[in-house]
Amino acid sequence: MATFAVVVSDPETGTSHQFEIDGQDANRFLGRDVGEDVDGEAVGLPGYTVEITGGSDTAGRPMRGDVSGPNLTDVLLDGGTGFNPQRDGERRRVTVRGREVSEEIVQLNLAISERGEESVDALLGEDEESDEE
Repeated sequence: MATFAVVVSDPETGTSHQFEIDGQDANRFLGRDVGEDVDGEAVGLPGYTVEITGGSDTAGRPMRGDVSGPNLTDVLLDGGTGFNPQRDGERRRVTVRGREVSEEIVQLNLAISERGEESVDALLGEDEESDEE
């Protein structure tokens, strides 16, 4: 059974919500690629649609949307996800994960692509926490 730490970001408000999913909800993401849309009910957002924007594995290696499959791959990068060059023209061979979600992935990054009727804070129960403070 897969278990993921999920970070759901809301592009409209600029906020993000982090929590864990496991069991059947986590299995909905297995075999999906970066850029695919998934029903938001898997992360507690019924009526919403979320897009997989990335993730990382147990060693912190990032997923890249331009590398096929779920396996580790050594790619020569000049910037982007997985490498931040320090000088102009710098390139480096870096180990990254492919774009497919597998059991090796620990963290998934999601973005809300289609909104539902209720607010995100109400669905995730965060309105109640802010009222108590």
